[in-house]
Amino acid sequence: MNDQTSRPIALVILDGWGISRTATGNAIAAARTPFYDEICARFPMTALAASGEAVGLSVGDTGNAEAGHMCIGTGRAVKTDAVRIAEAIVSGSFEDNSVLSETFSSAAAGTGSVHLVGVLSDAGIHAVPDAVYALLRMARRSGVERVFVHGILDGRDVEPRTADVYIDALEIKMSEIGVGRIATLCGRFFGMDSSENWERTVRAFTLMVHAEGERAKDASSAVRNSFLRGISDEFVAPIVIDNGHGEPVARISDGDTVVFFNHRADTMRQLARSLAVPEVGSAGAKPRVNAICMTEFDRSFGLPVVFRRTASVNVLGEVLNDAQIPSFRITETDRLPHVTTFFNGGAGVCGPYEQHLHVPTVPTALREHEPEMASFKIADRFMRTLDANGAGLYVVNIPAPDVVAETCRFQKTIESIQFVDTCLGGVLEKVRSAGGAAVITSSHGNCEALLDASGEMERSPTKNPVPVHLVGHPDAVDLRAEGTLADVAPTILGLFGLPKPAEMAGIDLRRR
Repeated sequence: MNDQTSRPIALVILDGWGISRTATGNAIAAARTPFYDEICARFPMTALAASGEAVGLSVGDTGNAEAGHMCIGTGRAVKTDAVRIAEAIVSGSFEDNSVLSETFSSAAAGTGSVHLVGVLSDAGIHAVPDAVYALLRMARRSGVERVFVHGILDGRDVEPRTADVYIDALEIKMSEIGVGRIATLCGRFFGMDSSENWERTVRAFTLMVHAEGERAKDASSAVRNSFLRGISDEFVAPIVIDNGHGEPVARISDGDTVVFFNHRADTMRQLARSLAVPEVGSAGAKPRVNAICMTEFDRSFGLPVVFRRTASVNVLGEVLNDAQIPSFRITETDRLPHVTTFFNGGAGVCGPYEQHLHVPTVPTALREHEPEMASFKIADRFMRTLDANGAGLYVVNIPAPDVVAETCRFQKTIESIQFVDTCLGGVLEKVRSAGGAAVITSSHGNCEALLDASGEMERSPTKNPVPVHLVGHPDAVDLRAEGTLADVAPTILGLFGLPKPAEMAGIDLRRR
């Protein structure tokens, strides 16, 4: 082990921390950040492109955490599942997909119903907006007549209290296509839990299988009534749509076909397992269905997958593992996939030298009341891990600024940033006292543009670049301009004295 590989390097990823010259709505500029201000004043910094084609998204797309972390960890712009699916829909290859065509052909030849399960949102984070429409068109062309949508309401990746708009759009599309009815609705709090809160998943399961929930004859009106009661989209309790004769429009039953049209695996895994994966001792407890997933939620499920992903090779974690350099991934439980599966380009783990460490996620309902979330626990976990292990790469992901910004609370976002600044100061002091260096960046922008021109809150991530800072490098260096997030991995390899593999499109940002 040489001098370069025998020291710790911290890669600190502050989600939602973008760059904007505009002060209006800029929570980062409004916050008191003495530690970050010192970093900006004393150490090399440059801006990195974090949206659109630079990170594997479509032209003009805003950045997001999934694409950003994948680009950082792989050292290249990898097309996200959302982009691959959207492109397939536009090109027409979506309908030629063998898994989909065989599924709908079998459904048309049988006697069961087809159930489409997923989020109703145009954010593109968890499901491609046009995916449900493309599936409805396939069902129509295949001759399937009984098609039902079990919609999950968003309100986090899109504006709150907009679920009725997406429901209305879906019903218009179903009318145009000539097939499909909404059968059930529930907020993502129930239908997309990813933190082992099985009591929530059970509510979604019993809704879709046993029609347990509030009865309503009109989907949009039912959701608006929830809004009037002060319940926003993601927390809308299970709603069963009545067929007008006192019976539910549909239940998921034996012999039916279920298509999970979300492409994001972590938030659909629990529901898919509950509905479609046979388990020991569960005979008769769940319906026997033919289920397919838009992407691979979990290999152990053994379910057909519409869009399989081949893991990227020679990603940062893999190169470090081959060099026997430890890699520690530290974040909150909900964000663990971002620093593992996404960061590794589709692979769950890159080898024995990679360790995944996480602290419990703050419940969604508490985030605006606890804007620091688990930031201090993440920083503490990093410090204790560094004390115990020494040399290696420490990927420290602090998602609080981005997540709190999604609550649409400007002042709370400022508070979150100030808490994170304190944590950042502690992390840097620790790594520098250990003779190491730190690379500080973000997966995408968000906190720097929370108000539009009219002064209204905006929720969507931005197209703005993100900063990257190099702290504690032994040599005086400058960082080149016009980089992208793909340059982070080659830069870290350079700090360890390792060459970047040919598969990495990015280059070392250091300019001596």
